[in-house]
Amino acid sequence: MAGWEVRTLHLKRRWIQIGILVVVLLAGLFTIVTTISGRADRQFQIVRAGDKAPDFKVLGLDGQVYRLSELRGKTVVLNFWATYCDPCRQEMPDLQKQADKWADAGVVVVGMNVGEGRVTVNNFIQQYKSQFPIYLDSDEQIRRSFGVREYPTTFFIRPDGRVHTVKTGMMNEPYIERTITAILAESEQTS
Repeated sequence: MAGWEVRTLHLKRRWIQIGILVVVLLAGLFTIVTTISGRADRQFQIVRAGDKAPDFKVLGLDGQVYRLSELRGKTVVLNFWATYCDPCRQEMPDLQKQADKWADAGVVVVGMNVGEGRVTVNNFIQQYKSQFPIYLDSDEQIRRSFGVREYPTTFFIRPDGRVHTVKTGMMNEPYIERTITAILAESEQTS
């Protein structure tokens, strides 16, 4: 073999070794990051029926700052959703109908968008003509504090701040109405 062939062969081997090293390092980095992020998600408890709903402070689509505790004394339908979620899009009109129906009965429907920008959310809301309050969980801290892992997930919260029902997956109008009716009936019995 000529000297230049030997050098070329050594350079090819060196590049292969560097390539393998880079792949191993990236795999290790991926493992570390997924482990750390998995731990971050596990540090938050999943909120279940009967639990006190975690309070939060969040920016609304309207630019105002809101707290869940400000809605104490009202029945709250807190819906976690995203614009890319097809079931979320499908249930949005039913949520609006129920928000309209129960507004005078002390029921508040709130849409908690998770991780999306204001422009994206605003365009979606205009398209679906939703008028109930929309909150922006841009850093996903509220999602984590409630233990939400799938969209849509809805928390029906009693006037005392405790969770009555947690629904993961799409809801239809009769389901929303039945759940709100049950909460209101229980609230009347305890008052």
